[in-house]
Amino acid sequence: MIITQTPFRVSFFGGGTDFKPFFEKHAGSVLSTTINKYVYTHVRRLPKFFDYHTQIKYAKTESVRKTEELEHPLVRNCMLHTDSHNLSILYDADLPARSGLGSSSSFAVGLLQALYAMDGKYVGKKQLAEDAIYVERVLCDESGGWQDQIAAAYGGLNRIDFNADGFSVSPIILSKKRKCELESHMLMFFTGISRFSSQIEKEKIDTLGSKTSGLLEMRGLADEAVDILQSNRDLAEFGKLLDHSWGLKRSLTSKITNDYIDDLYRKGVERGALGGKLLGAGGGGFMMFFAPPERHKAIRDELGNLIYIPVSLESEGSKIIHYIAESQ
Repeated sequence: MIITQTPFRVSFFGGGTDFKPFFEKHAGSVLSTTINKYVYTHVRRLPKFFDYHTQIKYAKTESVRKTEELEHPLVRNCMLHTDSHNLSILYDADLPARSGLGSSSSFAVGLLQALYAMDGKYVGKKQLAEDAIYVERVLCDESGGWQDQIAAAYGGLNRIDFNADGFSVSPIILSKKRKCELESHMLMFFTGISRFSSQIEKEKIDTLGSKTSGLLEMRGLADEAVDILQSNRDLAEFGKLLDHSWGLKRSLTSKITNDYIDDLYRKGVERGALGGKLLGAGGGGFMMFFAPPERHKAIRDELGNLIYIPVSLESEGSKIIHYIAESQ
């Protein structure tokens, strides 16, 4: 049996510039971090005495004789990609899926790591990210960018750059004090709305040509944010930059926000948030605010009907946390 632990991610700046049609022409940059909330993937060999050959458990249970019969596209294509058979697979997570934290990509990375390990193969972070991108964007034909798979595989606070040749990952090195200062400004709430991000991402891709100037500006914000973090500049500037970025993101498609989300954001700012954003593609999921610690209570009181999720940064990425060798 193998259990992998793969983190969720929070994207600060540059989302949208990690779409292949954009970065192949203009290059892209994203600043993101993984957090201490995880997807857990359990994989073991299925005993041969069952009348089915593969079983997967997530929101539902599927038991099939052939991998091709699986309804879950991600599991089906991960198994076909790695030529995996006769397995029991269980999905578990700290936070709900379809909520803007890259859960499907975290699952893809963790599942691929487990499937390779079941076959006795060690796969590095770069290949895990590349394989997860291939499975989700090509085999599953789901719209979206590349940053989620990379963040989940590598872990940590990183600047990720994209161009026609692929991607590169540059860790953002912070002192312990600066890291704690960054964490102390973050608040995350669940809006109560789940949605399929690929539907929103498809509309973004369809309109990329008309949004180039906005995306180029968003790419530049990643550079500015890195400079703020790695210098002695006041972190208030980081929060104000998030506010500006949220305004740019809202212009990409009308599906990113709605009156309810706009009202939540307004209330957070009125209670002292310097900035923030709806995480992921938009339309629902988790909202992050960036505020001085002394303003957190006022913001939480104002948004008391939402679930507050305390988070901190993590730095390891996807890893195997449990392994029991098969008996021969």
